[in-house]
Amino acid sequence: MLTAIIDYESGNLHSAEKAFQKMARETGAGDVVVTDKAETVARADRIVLPGDGAFPACARALRASGCFDAMVEAVETRGRPFLGICVGMQLMARRGHEYEPCEGLGWIDGEVERIAPADRALKVPHMGWNDLVIDRAHPVLDGVTTGDHAYFVHSYQMRLADPGQRIAHVDYGGDVTAIVAEGTKIGLQFHPEKSAATGLRMIANFLAWRP
Repeated sequence: MLTAIIDYESGNLHSAEKAFQKMARETGAGDVVVTDKAETVARADRIVLPGDGAFPACARALRASGCFDAMVEAVETRGRPFLGICVGMQLMARRGHEYEPCEGLGWIDGEVERIAPADRALKVPHMGWNDLVIDRAHPVLDGVTTGDHAYFVHSYQMRLADPGQRIAHVDYGGDVTAIVAEGTKIGLQFHPEKSAATGLRMIANFLAWRP
């Protein structure tokens, strides 16, 4: 089995690569590679889309990358399991509103807007550890429960038109969507590779997921 982490120059992928490789070794889940090659993405059994930075810049870089068409075909046509992380999750939405309106992949019926905590003492970006609140079961959350911690760094959040696509949220002066899912696709607003045992458990679950 091959898991491809897409490199479209959206940030430092070293920690994600190491975490996925560690869990692949421990679970016998095959190989994990970071790649900017379309042919590697096309033959991958699982696809991971990370992302750090602004939604429009990441969207443009992804669409300009040689991996974009291969990723869309693999996920939409062949149903390959897909994991979006941080901005990679936000790109799953219909549209983002960071600096300018920008079209996303449209896999999740939502829009990405700036976090506006009701408590003005809370700073934006939302940075650091927060407690997950599980809204519904999902195989990638096997063994993860409400109250488990995840590590966040973001100023924008996904607001969903379809509540059924929300798997978990956190409280940050109001509900902030933490996990979304639809079909073979799942997105994490936080960084699982920086979320200690909880994040590693989710990575292992994703590598074992058979939608």
